[in-house]
Amino acid sequence: MYFDALEFLEEEREAWRPYEALAELPDDRIDVPVAAAHGWTGRDLMSHMAHWLEAALAVAQELAIAETSPTKARLDREWEERGDAINLEVQVGWRAMPIEEVRRRFRTVPGELRGTLTVVPEVRWLKNADMLRYFLDETIDHDTDHRADLDAILAAGG
Repeated sequence: MYFDALEFLEEEREAWRPYEALAELPDDRIDVPVAAAHGWTGRDLMSHMAHWLEAALAVAQELAIAETSPTKARLDREWEERGDAINLEVQVGWRAMPIEEVRRRFRTVPGELRGTLTVVPEVRWLKNADMLRYFLDETIDHDTDHRADLDAILAAGG
């Protein structure tokens, strides 16, 4: 699908760009539930997206130094066992964080992931069907899956 990492990273960057507006939602709107977004708030969407990017970053960091990722194996196992319960735990945990910490992590982790993927040998992720599927699932496809939520939250946030 991709000829080189740069092609993937450029597509990922463009898919992420609209989400950056979430970090600019005013404090008085960031925690307002939006019915058209499953009742999620801006903070909820930021935390959901950033959490899974942080997971992908951990996988990429492991692949930068090794052939496999124990983190990915663990996450696959946990998702199989618990599924969306994980997302609820993420939501609860990130709601307890100060909003500036949520914004900081949301703003920094996408770039950290992109930067880390540039040092991972392509054979370990881009040319590996399972790993490419994983990184697509956590980035470009995930962004697409939540685009309607993003649009609804931004519209409600003024």
